[in-house]
Amino acid sequence: MLEFTWKLFTETGNVDTYLLFKEMEVEKQERAEQSTEELANIDFPVS
Repeated sequence: MLEFTWKLFTETGNVDTYLLFKEMEVEKQERAEQSTEELANIDFPVS
């Protein structure tokens, strides 16, 4: 979905599309960080 949004932005130059792209990019990064934290908690649970 990120690729599609970026391609749409590059073809249209629409600022709203760029802002949507950046929002999606941040959410993707946050999900990745959350997954990493969850895996760390599984490996090393806090007592």
